[in-house]
Amino acid sequence: MIEIKVPSVGESINEVTLLKWVKKDGEYVDRDEVIAELESEKATFEVNAEQAGSLKIIAKEGDTLNIGSVLAHIDETAAKPAAAAAAAPAREQPAPAPATKPASSEAPVTAVTNDIKATPVAAAIIADKKVAPASITPSGAGGKILKQDVLEALSHPGKQSFQGQDLFSRNVRREKMSNLRKTISRRLVEAKNTTAMLTTFNEVDMTRIMEIRKQFKDAFNKSHGVNLGFMSFFAKACAIALSEWPAVNCYIDADELIYHDYADISIAVSTPRGLTVPVMRNVESLSMADIEKKVVELAGKARDNKLTMEELQGGTFTITNGGVFGSLMSTPIINIPQSAILGMHKIQERPMAVNGQVVVRPMMYLALSYDHRVIDGRESVSFLVRVKELLENPELLLFGKDPVKALLEL
Repeated sequence: MIEIKVPSVGESINEVTLLKWVKKDGEYVDRDEVIAELESEKATFEVNAEQAGSLKIIAKEGDTLNIGSVLAHIDETAAKPAAAAAAAPAREQPAPAPATKPASSEAPVTAVTNDIKATPVAAAIIADKKVAPASITPSGAGGKILKQDVLEALSHPGKQSFQGQDLFSRNVRREKMSNLRKTISRRLVEAKNTTAMLTTFNEVDMTRIMEIRKQFKDAFNKSHGVNLGFMSFFAKACAIALSEWPAVNCYIDADELIYHDYADISIAVSTPRGLTVPVMRNVESLSMADIEKKVVELAGKARDNKLTMEELQGGTFTITNGGVFGSLMSTPIINIPQSAILGMHKIQERPMAVNGQVVVRPMMYLALSYDHRVIDGRESVSFLVRVKELLENPELLLFGKDPVKALLEL
C-alpha cells in the first residue's frame, strides 16, 4: 500500500483544494494515470498514480488540503481486473459509427436547441406555444424540463424563479470560496489599495482591421490553420507602443523601477471558475499567426484547467476584452505587479465626423488603466494614442512607421 500525497507546487503555496476525483474509489488505475485534479491559488494541476493498483480515496472533493497531505492509497498488490485488461486494446480501435435510426412517429419535433434538456412532451409544448426555455424552471433530474414545468411557466407569464426555486422564494445559499476566487479577491483589493490607479480613454475606428479580416480571413485560416482575430492586431500594436513608451512596460520593485526590453503580454480569460491571466511571451518577436495560435492555446488551457504555473507568471502588460460580453466601456483593474492594462470593448457603429462629413463607422472605446506612481499622464495618453494610430492604420504594424516615410528615411 503506497500513499499519494499532495505535491509541492510552489514556495509560497501551502494549501490546495481538491477539485475532483477523475477515478472512483476502488477503481483499478494504471501507473502515471491521472486520478485527481487539484487547485492552488494560482493554477490547477493533475495528480498521477505513482503505481498501478486499486485506488482507495481518502480526501473528499472540495476539501482544503495542506502540501504533503494524503489524498489516497494505492494497493499495488491488487490484480488488474480482466475486464479492464480486455478493454485496453479495445480502446485503441475507433468506435464504429452509430447506425442511423429510421424516423419514428414518436420522435418529438421541437424547436428546442440541443443544449436545452426537455422531455418529448415538454419539448413539443415549448415548440407549439413558442415558450422561451429560459423562462422555464426545470424540475427534472439533471435540470431536465418536464411537462409540468412548461405548463407552470405558461400559467405565470413573465414570472420566473431562480435556480429551480418556487415563485416568491426567499432561499439563500452559501458556497465556500475556491482558492482561485480567494486569490482574485486578494489581488484586486491589493491593486486598488497599493497603486495610484487612473484610467484614460480613447476610441479607435475599426474599419481597416475589419476590412482586412474580411478580405484575408479564408486565406489566413487556410495558410495558418487558425482564424484571424482581433487579438493579434491589438497585441502587435501594444508591443510596438510598449517599445516606444517603456514606462508602461515596467513596474516598481521596492525602491527600483524594473524595465523590460520585451513584451510579455498577459491576456485575461474568463472561465467558469473565475478569471485567469495567462502570458504570451515575447509578443514583439511573434508573427500575427503565432499570436493567434498562442491565444487559442492559452484560452483552451484556461477553460480546461490545464495552465501551468509558468504560463501564469511574468507578464509585463495585460490586455482584457470586455467587448465579448457586450461591455461598451469599463475601467479595468491593473494586474499587479504590472503598471498598466488595456481594456478592449464592444465594436459599435456610430456616426463620426470624417473630413467634415458625418459617416457611420465601427468604433471601439479603449481604456488604459495605469499606475500613476510609474506612468505620467503624458506617457499614458501618448501610449494610447499610439495604439489607436497603429490599429487604424494596420500597415504600420509591419515597420512601426509609415512605409512611405520608411522608404524616404524620414
